Amino acid sequence: MTTHMVTLSSLLPYEDFIQRHIGPSPEEVKAMLAELDISTTDELIKHTVPEAIRLSESLTLSEPVDESTVLAKLKQLAVQNKPYKSYIGMGYNDTVVPPVILRNVLENPGWYTAYTPYQPEISQGRLEGLLNFQQMVIDLTGMELANASLLDEATAAAEAMTMCKRVNKKRSDCLFVASDVHPQTIALIKTRAEYLGIQVVVGAAGDIENHDVFAGVIAYPSTLGEVTALQKIIDALHQQQALAIVTADLLSLVLLEPPGAFGADVVVGSAQRFGVPMGYGGPHAAFFATKDKFKRSAPGRIIGVSVDSRGRPALRMAMQTREQHIRREKATSNICTAQALLANMAGFYAVYHGPKGLKKIAQRVHRLTQILAAGLAQSGITPVFSHYFDTLLLTTGEQTTEVLARAEEAGINLRVVNKQQVAVSLDETTTPEALTILWRVLLGAKSDGLQVTQLDRALNNAPAIPDELQRKHELLTHPVFNRYHSETEMLRYLKRLENKDISLVHSMIPLGSCTMKLNATTEMIPVSWPEFSGIHPYAPTAQTQGYQQLLNSLCEQLAEITGYDAVSLQPNSGAQGEYAGLLAIRKYHESIGQQQRDVCLIPSSAHGTNPASASMAGMRVVIVDCDEQGNVDLSDLENKAKQYSDQLSCVMITYPSTHGVFEEGVKTLCEIIHAHGGQVYMDGANLNAQVGLTKPGLIGSDVSHLNLHKTFCIPHGGGGPGMGPIGVKSHLEPFLPGNPVSESDSERVGPVSAAPYGSASILPISWVYLQLMGGKGLTKATEIAILNANYIAKRLSDHYPVLYTGKAGYVAHECIIDLRPLKTATGVTEEDVAKRLMDFGFHAPTMSFPVPGTLMIEPTESESKAELDRFCEAMIYIRQEIEQVAQGVYAVDNSPLRHAPHTQADIFSDEWTRAYTRQVAAYPLAWVEENKVWPTVNRIDNVYGDRHLMCSCPPLSSYQE
Repeated sequence: MTTHMVTLSSLLPYEDFIQRHIGPSPEEVKAMLAELDISTTDELIKHTVPEAIRLSESLTLSEPVDESTVLAKLKQLAVQNKPYKSYIGMGYNDTVVPPVILRNVLENPGWYTAYTPYQPEISQGRLEGLLNFQQMVIDLTGMELANASLLDEATAAAEAMTMCKRVNKKRSDCLFVASDVHPQTIALIKTRAEYLGIQVVVGAAGDIENHDVFAGVIAYPSTLGEVTALQKIIDALHQQQALAIVTADLLSLVLLEPPGAFGADVVVGSAQRFGVPMGYGGPHAAFFATKDKFKRSAPGRIIGVSVDSRGRPALRMAMQTREQHIRREKATSNICTAQALLANMAGFYAVYHGPKGLKKIAQRVHRLTQILAAGLAQSGITPVFSHYFDTLLLTTGEQTTEVLARAEEAGINLRVVNKQQVAVSLDETTTPEALTILWRVLLGAKSDGLQVTQLDRALNNAPAIPDELQRKHELLTHPVFNRYHSETEMLRYLKRLENKDISLVHSMIPLGSCTMKLNATTEMIPVSWPEFSGIHPYAPTAQTQGYQQLLNSLCEQLAEITGYDAVSLQPNSGAQGEYAGLLAIRKYHESIGQQQRDVCLIPSSAHGTNPASASMAGMRVVIVDCDEQGNVDLSDLENKAKQYSDQLSCVMITYPSTHGVFEEGVKTLCEIIHAHGGQVYMDGANLNAQVGLTKPGLIGSDVSHLNLHKTFCIPHGGGGPGMGPIGVKSHLEPFLPGNPVSESDSERVGPVSAAPYGSASILPISWVYLQLMGGKGLTKATEIAILNANYIAKRLSDHYPVLYTGKAGYVAHECIIDLRPLKTATGVTEEDVAKRLMDFGFHAPTMSFPVPGTLMIEPTESESKAELDRFCEAMIYIRQEIEQVAQGVYAVDNSPLRHAPHTQADIFSDEWTRAYTRQVAAYPLAWVEENKVWPTVNRIDNVYGDRHLMCSCPPLSSYQE
């Protein structure tokens, strides 16, 4: 018997997490390699990744640490942040996150590990939550239609601009923006307008009628707090056939007449103050509400009510043909990731508080603001505006420096408007005691004797809101907002919704190009730490030193992993990262006098966001063919590079390709583009197959976005949040996005997100992941991701054609199985297979992308062999059912495939007239019984849902049998 020497180093826990993140055990890895007839993972990588791009040295990253150590390290950074009490406002306000929502939604993997609800039968819970959000926005804004969130308020305003330009046939390229809109919103609108040929005029709202515009953007209330009538301005816009865009504060609309009552065409804003922490800028759900007639041009996802095959109400994402993955360069927007998790939180906040609770909060905030104003006026500082909701503009004059010094001493942040003025924004967390401190800060010794109770009694009951602007419309009348106000009821409601969905807590989600890997608990814990979640995005950097160190460290690590020279963390989604990268390319070419370069070459297999982003950047999209093996046709690429040599801006490629293959000619592709003066943009969607094995910068790419919500473990949240930082080579570094509110950044490229670091509060997730894994662990994760994909491809290859492989016969980190021959022979569709997988407890792989009639499977490194085997067994069983259709055992329309998914109502119904047994329907394999997940609705009628669009909460009677 051989004994192995035990050393202390072998017993330390530093690398324990690596094996917890990676699903297969060493024994399972050996078994999978044997299935592939390969000895080692090194051998597999040699067969899979072209030698010309393989790294010769390991990643230069810190050694992995254990979970308790990394949290201790992060806490040391966190305590260097100073969460001062913020009165800055500007669309970011402190809020109280109801603990029942904090624990059961934000901190609950049943909510945060789910994917975008493209498979609605197993997504009814979060779809209902998003429908609540839409109804909340519709009620508060007085509009007819709302989407299920956008990335931030500034992005929503830019989307409103582009939608109004599309739908308004008026021959004008001018957009008017009122100067009292939030400055970050104005900055982002200017960024987006530049390459769309839109002229942005900023001025006093009353000057709108002096400009010939297609739309105008006005604030309600203004960024400095003033509440003014909208009717005259909106009428002036409509008189010149222009559309009215209103940026609104959601809590103020509880007390204010909704913009829809004055004829607004679009209303946008942030739902952050509805129970979502500031988080140093995000993530938060923006809202976008508009008129029904604009529904087919509205950006983002819209949840609609349809019916299932039993005729019962069921929810789904409506009008998906609007979306970028289908319309590509003709898409209305490049938005893909939204903020579903945060939209659900905001909607639940409204459900929990209800209309009475929200009114109480809004009235309290307003009353405290009135009392603050009264005390200031009594002591010589009268607010500039007499009509306001929660924000006061104050002229402090020569005392401004002293005021700010006292604020610093008190741990308070005020908004510095200019050298003579400050602004104060109150919020849900403001207390009567806080007013005493604010008076002391703003007035110094003059505050002596001011008492909240005395001033409160002295005030009459009239709010500081004009009579004609006080809300008269009812709000939140639907029963869902009037039922769950005890914590017991709310807890059970949240659990009922959670139980309707499949997430990573149930089973593998094998979506190709989505990388649904483990979101480890240790990575998620810091998200709700107040040192990260409680900071305003425009707080002074002296108060955010912990954040600064973390962000710099993350940038350095991402630069090492990708081979780039600089990284910007601002883009708050992959699509925004694409846009930022393309802007950098355009600005670079302009800087060297080649502004005529505006042609973007894009392979026909590219992600839909690629052509949509290129169009947004004002580029002309030229499609490059792919060959029969799915590779970019280098001959066609070279011909088009020559054809457009003087106009060539860039090529956008994904690597490994969207066909799941490491293309051998990728370096040649880069050389061709560079030879003709172009830049190479590499989509980072498939970076999970590169980390530690190769680098975009090594391959020859100039810029990439990195999906931190894929490769680097930020969860998908049921459709967001995400983060899409960009890495660039040094020549593009000067053209990274600038700070949206910094005058020192005025010479940089404009911002692409409202906050300097996008959704900063989720960046610790990726930082923790990198610390836990180290270079060694990251490389091993990539190897196992490739092994898992090849194992599935091998196991399924005897049953389904695997569409594309590399020259040695292997796939990268995902594989595509071809259902088209089976569909031709039997009538069984890819949708039938996707729905039948639900009966086994699985979310379907990606359907019909990048090739129609196929399924693309990406298992990631986090799934064990046992889970992969269960998935393969389900797919093999389904193949046998398809064969039964082919043999005439079932007609396709009366097969388990066409009737899938099967619900409890099906199985327990009195009548059963189908050609297969109830056992086959519900428990097709023995292991399904161990952890059965029941879809709560049958297959949903997509056509009905689009033809009878209903995007608000249906009456409860519609759910009754």
